[in-house]
Amino acid sequence: CTGNGICKCRVCECFPNFTGSACDCSLDTTPCMADNGQICNGRGTCECGTCNCTDPKFQGATCEMCQTCRGACAEHKDCVQCRAFDKGEKKETCSQECMHFNMTRVESRDKLPQPGQPDPLSHCKEKDVDDCWFYFTYSVNSNGEASVHVVE
Repeated sequence: CTGNGICKCRVCECFPNFTGSACDCSLDTTPCMADNGQICNGRGTCECGTCNCTDPKFQGATCEMCQTCRGACAEHKDCVQCRAFDKGEKKETCSQECMHFNMTRVESRDKLPQPGQPDPLSHCKEKDVDDCWFYFTYSVNSNGEASVHVVE
């Protein structure tokens, strides 16, 4: 009974929170809880303590990753470019469209925030209007405040 039940007459009697013929299916949904507080990010079902993503675009432990979706990097590239370097597609509308995040300049890429902090973090490498690479991170804290760190 995989240590999660007692075998009586060749049938497993499962402890609470376990089910299945060998008590190998956990009913605990904690491993399926996404950072946004939803089970499987609202994009799947929790089966035996594992997310089964119902939307094929999404994958990962809590159905949070989408390789084909437009990510935070591409989405915020133009605003970071105009705020940090005063150029790009949104240069003229920067003050109206691009004030939704706090911005911090850092000297080099190794000064950017690193994974392991409590807030979800996107590391970005994008090309600017002059075909040069620029680097930034984008994160949102638990209060919903967005923060960008950009390499000078």
